[in-house]
Amino acid sequence: MEAPRVLWILSCAFIASALGSRLKTPALPIQPEREPMISKGLSGCSFGGRFYSLEDTWHPDLGEPFGVMHCVMCHCEPQRSRRGKVFGKVSCRNMKQDCPDPTCDDPVLLPGHCCKTCPKGNSGRKEAESLFEFFQEKDDDLHKSYNDRSYISSEENSDRDSAADFVAVLTGVTDSWLPSSSGVARARFTLARTSLTFSITFQRMNRPSLITFLDSEGNTAFEFRVPQADTDMICGVWKNLPKSHLRQLEAEQLRVSMTTADNKKEEIQGKIIKHRALFAETFSAILTSDEVHSGMGGIAMLTLSDTENNLHFILILQGLFPHGSSSVKVPVRVKLLYRQHLLREIQANISADDSDFAEVLADLNSRELFWLSRGQLQISVETEGQNSRQISGYISGKRSCDTLQSVMSSGSALTPGKTGGVGSAVFTLHHNGSLDFQVLVAGLSSAVVGMTIEMKPRRRSKRSVLYDITADFSATEERGSGRALGSCGRVEARHIHMLLQNELFINIATAEQQESELRGQIRMLPYNGLDARQTELPVPLAGQFVSPPVRTGAAGHAWVSVDEQCHLHYEIVVNGLSKSEDTSVSAHLHGLAEIGEMDDSSTNHKRLLTGFYGQQAQGVLKDISVELLRHLDEGTAYIQVSTKMNPRGEIRGRVSTKNISIFDLHIIYVTEVNFAYDLFESLQKKTVICDPVICPALSCPHTIQPEDQCCPICDEKKESKQTTAAEKVEGDPEGCYFEGDQKMHAPGTTWHPFVPPFSYIKCAVCTCKGSTGEVHCEKLTCPPLTCSRPIRRNPSDCCKECPAEDTPPLEDDEMMQADGTRHCKFGNNYYQNSEHWHPRVPLVGEMKCITCWCDHGVTKCQKKQCPLLSCSNPIRREGKCCPECIEDFMEKEEMAKMVEKKKNWRH
Repeated sequence: MEAPRVLWILSCAFIASALGSRLKTPALPIQPEREPMISKGLSGCSFGGRFYSLEDTWHPDLGEPFGVMHCVMCHCEPQRSRRGKVFGKVSCRNMKQDCPDPTCDDPVLLPGHCCKTCPKGNSGRKEAESLFEFFQEKDDDLHKSYNDRSYISSEENSDRDSAADFVAVLTGVTDSWLPSSSGVARARFTLARTSLTFSITFQRMNRPSLITFLDSEGNTAFEFRVPQADTDMICGVWKNLPKSHLRQLEAEQLRVSMTTADNKKEEIQGKIIKHRALFAETFSAILTSDEVHSGMGGIAMLTLSDTENNLHFILILQGLFPHGSSSVKVPVRVKLLYRQHLLREIQANISADDSDFAEVLADLNSRELFWLSRGQLQISVETEGQNSRQISGYISGKRSCDTLQSVMSSGSALTPGKTGGVGSAVFTLHHNGSLDFQVLVAGLSSAVVGMTIEMKPRRRSKRSVLYDITADFSATEERGSGRALGSCGRVEARHIHMLLQNELFINIATAEQQESELRGQIRMLPYNGLDARQTELPVPLAGQFVSPPVRTGAAGHAWVSVDEQCHLHYEIVVNGLSKSEDTSVSAHLHGLAEIGEMDDSSTNHKRLLTGFYGQQAQGVLKDISVELLRHLDEGTAYIQVSTKMNPRGEIRGRVSTKNISIFDLHIIYVTEVNFAYDLFESLQKKTVICDPVICPALSCPHTIQPEDQCCPICDEKKESKQTTAAEKVEGDPEGCYFEGDQKMHAPGTTWHPFVPPFSYIKCAVCTCKGSTGEVHCEKLTCPPLTCSRPIRRNPSDCCKECPAEDTPPLEDDEMMQADGTRHCKFGNNYYQNSEHWHPRVPLVGEMKCITCWCDHGVTKCQKKQCPLLSCSNPIRREGKCCPECIEDFMEKEEMAKMVEKKKNWRH
């Protein structure tokens, strides 16, 4: 620390002792106390009898009569020893020198603040904004006496930190050809990489049918069709923004518009802007006018101080000031009301040029805080003068499409353990302050005796329980499992603020671990477009669900859904996965997420989903096999996370999707065949090279030849009769299951992979890696040749070879073709030059949408080229290759009927 700061703190300590303090030592410690850490192996700082995590910041408390030193900020800085061990070091600094200069003559020092501000009634806008900036930087109000936002590690917040937040106020469009609207909407946007998610709430209008993003020139950049629902919340995502639109978004040049499809044809529109208050907002309000089609509206973004009951707010207003007076200051009154009774009032002069207005309502009393938590406080903005205008709205907890959820693990318990249990919770905060919860626990060591919502304890022996929900818990028949379903009806405003700032926890106590067996942080999971979160509960992932069970301190839960294209969408959240000992490596691979089939009779072939670098992973799996879809439909599939310590799975959960029908499976199969043909054509540059089908060797004594297949197969009826009892007892041998030929292969064996419908691929070799069940395939490397004209002796050979010196090389075509115009061989048929045909595929039949022709001995095939359609909902009729617009189809039908009628008239 610098010498002036040390002397300043020493002088405070000297004054404290000189005023007759009973303490023999200074009340403000200026060095970390040499006392044992709160938890063995936990890095942090011990200061003033309290333990602080790394990166914690706080204002030191001198105790009575001095209280909290608001102008001193202490920080637990991470340090590294020579051996690489991480520890914490306390440093404190005086913040008074960073205070902004007040613009008024008589500034005042408000209670609980370090910097002086202008009194109410003066032009205090600059001071209020400076205060909000202090709040944003966590250097003034955010001294974390309730909890610590840096408790969430930087690794857990890495995705969120890389995101950017935007906001828009949408009001009636006065210059539109559509009738104006009385509606007002508030839209919040989050940009993560190239995807822009949005949460929109609206008032005084019907539910919109279309959301349109407009570029800097007013052209449509993206359209989102709003699904029908009985709610005032709209959730959506704009994926893969072009770079030009990303630049316009950052430059605040994009606009968003919402229109209705009813008879009114309303439209509201607003500009998308960045705002510093979005990160700290915990309460909000939409401000509307009682006038019809006024074009006025606004939003209020509010937050509580973490210690004092001060309500910071920022207003963004639209249409409140007359046109043509953008730079003229207009006197306004901002009122805080309860049932039309005035509680607080702030006067200020603002203009239309001001993008927002910031202020602080200090020292809310207990009644005002109660009304705030119940959504009963109203904020009003009114201009003064003859033609006064007014907009107002009710304040409630911030609403969005994000999900309040928690994963509870034994590794995060107050006394960390490894039980393999899991807890999964989802919460819903309503505008009246009630908090609904759904909690599921499984794999616990003993019966649940306590379920509580708490703050982070400052001391290990002193828990801060806020709400006890044990009475809502019901145990299930399975040992160590159960669920709780209920609501907390009286959540305080302070606790709503902490909840929406990720500062609360849920704790599970059991008969064997009466303080804490499972614990998890209640976190806001940002919306990412996965609709399953809105309607489904997550699947719990636990070590107890792995076969055999794993005693781990990790746990998780996952949302899984299958869309109309049969693509698997997944999102996984974990808690307590083993991390790298080197905390400087923020991108450490914690584990691998996999999906597989819970079928012990087979070798449980798995699919890799993604790698885990933090607490959350998400993605889409498109190439799903029919077999995996069937397992998902039957509820016999699982998702698991494997780690280096547990490569066969550390946590697992059974997943099921009940929206897959047999018809869908048939469509998937046909789609896979079409995709295979497309891939084959692209690889061969639209030239088909046909090889004879090589039939696998069969070990069974009885075979049959199906009519629709090329190769014989074993007669299962005769084989099943000859199965001995000893073979039944032995069970399945160890080995590898290969998806292509759907066969078991013995450990150590090699084979050419079978890829339907192209038979065996002789240019690749697969190997069964021992008893692990892993199949490793690699492309064959052909040896270098010294001859100038190598040949392929057999069409099925992968590598060419040099011909014998005494044998002139013959091309394959020359071996099959006679002199003159060469014909083509496709399958078992020969075709003359220039002849056209539709190829036939086993199990599918004739491919009407593919045409092949013979071009001087070379077979070429091409898929029918479909025209581009301008309609948004094309249809595909049975037996047709290309989709068509329903409007064109209806028009053709009408024309056909007219022609038929004319024919009848003639007859």
